[in-house]
Amino acid sequence: MSKIQAQDPEIFASIESEKKRQAEGIELIPSENYASEAVMEACGSILTNKYSEGYPGKRYYGGQENIDTIENLAIARAKKLFGAEHVNVQPYSGSPANSEIYFALLNFGDTVMGLKLDQGGHITHGLPIAFSGKAYNFIPYEVEKETGRIDMEAVRKLAHEHKPKLIVAGYTAYPRDIEWKKFKEIADEVGAITMADISHTAGLIAGGELESPVPYFDVVMTTTHKTLRGPRGAMIMCKEKFAKDIDRAVFPGMQGGPHEHAIAAKAIAFGEALKPEFKEYAKQIRKNAHHLAEELKKRGFELVSGGTDTHLILVDLTNKGVPGKQAQAALDTVGITLNKNTVPFDPRSPMDPSGIRMGTPAITTRGMKEPEMERIAEWIDRVISNISDTEMHKKIKEEVREMCLKFPVPGIKI
Repeated sequence: MSKIQAQDPEIFASIESEKKRQAEGIELIPSENYASEAVMEACGSILTNKYSEGYPGKRYYGGQENIDTIENLAIARAKKLFGAEHVNVQPYSGSPANSEIYFALLNFGDTVMGLKLDQGGHITHGLPIAFSGKAYNFIPYEVEKETGRIDMEAVRKLAHEHKPKLIVAGYTAYPRDIEWKKFKEIADEVGAITMADISHTAGLIAGGELESPVPYFDVVMTTTHKTLRGPRGAMIMCKEKFAKDIDRAVFPGMQGGPHEHAIAAKAIAFGEALKPEFKEYAKQIRKNAHHLAEELKKRGFELVSGGTDTHLILVDLTNKGVPGKQAQAALDTVGITLNKNTVPFDPRSPMDPSGIRMGTPAITTRGMKEPEMERIAEWIDRVISNISDTEMHKKIKEEVREMCLKFPVPGIKI
């Protein structure tokens, strides 16, 4: 960082402060992870200098021989990792990728089904004030109030009633496995296209811990960070019959020049995920999530759906008398980072909801296992049970720091 330090000391100071925060704290936001040093090197490489509008072998600018090699490697590795027929690795991130899928397969105003935001869906799955909700006629489905799980018969009934052109499955705050085959059956009954958003669980799917939608679904989108542990970005996988429409929607439909430094980093991450040790990593993510969930339940925390099948835990704090916003802020002060989150049928507002959301990908990358999950649950309980005890919070922060320094973050040397 010597060049940044010399040229822009203000930015350098903020980066150094963020290094310290990451190294000395516990990252529980389930959509965050730590990329390898190789991935980060690619993101900061000279590939950022190159424009490459188009696709390998069909570019609009010259000087593409090395860029084509890199992008083709990313595509080939993604196909091998997920068994996909066609892959586009150019999407900038998850929200643009979802918008590109809609743009490819739908006309404005078409009917689509997606899980409601406050039930665990994403803003791109039909939030009325977002692009998806404004451009398309989204029919939301929900989880069962009693179980916190998706009722597939209710989904079937809605599909037969509204005859959607597209059904979206895959979520941002739903802690249970997804019944891909049943979604496909329902879609076939009403003639709908199937779209899976596996942004949160792609690493668990690649690691063989969760079933993949790729054999069943027409189109599958994933971000390349989160459990996949790559750079910020996304990719779209699809059946060959949709390939031309998807590629045209990405470029020139909604994007210009791809970010080839990020595509190189994606290729590296896919290569890492193809290694045997990635399966062990994926397995440990789930072990850690399950153990953390059980430890929280022992301490009286109410978990939406009663637990987790994935990397993600959604906690309803209503019985603790502490709203999610206050809990997030208090845990921040001790070095435990997670996010406030709505719970299904939440009576509170999204900016000050009843719940908190947490996950285990990042802490698993650092090498933490079940014993550390017990300590984390204990700290969360102590903070929330003593929400105003700032002296206790200071002691906990030092305990958190002491443990975290035993588990280095890739690329950070303290």
